[in-house]
Order: sequence, then C-alpha cells, then structure tokens
Amino acid sequence: MTFYRRNLPHLQRDYKPHFITFVTKFRQVLPGWARDITVGCCLHDHGIRYSLHVAVVMPNHVHLILTPLTDQQRRLIVSLIEIMRAIKGASARAINQRLRLHGAVWQEESFDHVLRSSENLDAKIDYILQNPVRAGLVQDWQIYPWVWRRPPANPYVPPESRPAQRIT
Repeated sequence: MTFYRRNLPHLQRDYKPHFITFVTKFRQVLPGWARDITVGCCLHDHGIRYSLHVAVVMPNHVHLILTPLTDQQRRLIVSLIEIMRAIKGASARAINQRLRLHGAVWQEESFDHVLRSSENLDAKIDYILQNPVRAGLVQDWQIYPWVWRRPPANPYVPPESRPAQRIT
C-alpha cells in the first residue's frame, strides 16, 4: 500500500481497482477533438502499466477505473503518480500542440478512490458509463463518442483459452 499527499490524500492499494477523476484547469470545456486525444491517452498504456476497466471523457473532466499492473523490469507495481503523469502529460502536450499553446490543461490534483472489496466493480463501471446520460449529453451512454469500456469476458470460455486483447 502506498500513501502520498499533495492537497488531497492519495492511497494506492496493490492489485485493487482505483476510481480516478481528473478535471480541466478552470473547468475549461474540451472540444471533441481534444476529448478524442484524451481517450487515446487513457488507452495508451492499457495492458502495459495498468488494466483499464472503463474511461469516460466528459466536457471538462475524466473518469477512469483502472488497476495498476506490475512493471516487470523494476518488479514494482506502477504508481498512480506515474500513470496519471503519463495520461495527463501526453494529452496536455497533444492538445497544446494542436492549439499552438503552452501551459496546464489539467488541474494538478486528481481524485482517486480505492474500490473496496465490498464495492461492486460492475456497479461503479455502470455509474461512470451513465455520467454522460446524467449530464444530459446523450440518452444512452453507448452513443457517447468519448467512452471506452473493457469488453466483458465470456464466462463460458476457460481463462487459458481466451485470446489476449490487444489495443491498437
């Protein structure tokens, strides 16, 4: 378990899913192309640094549920600090390049919450997926363009015969 503090306390538990929210600087609304970039940055290290369960990029914030993975070279669990620095840094750089600007796109802090064993992961995923619906952006989360959900595993296929999912 890792604990660190900036303005908000942050607690990381190994092998546990984490619910993470990060917000644009000054709650600035991102255009569609910037949300596309952000979804791509959230997916970039899926299966490498973390296992992503769900990602939703809203107009001025992002919700994720992910489980940090082990960095095999260092033999350590990848820290949330590293994961968030990579996602926020890469997306901010790409957004700023397109706008020909410099500076922060995201607030420094992120809100993260370790999902306890008593919390239902599927219920939390559904809560995130319903965020665009609750905000009045769409009638059905499945038509919201800036949402990604890990495909559910087929419970009838033994784990050893399931093909590895590759993100391109």
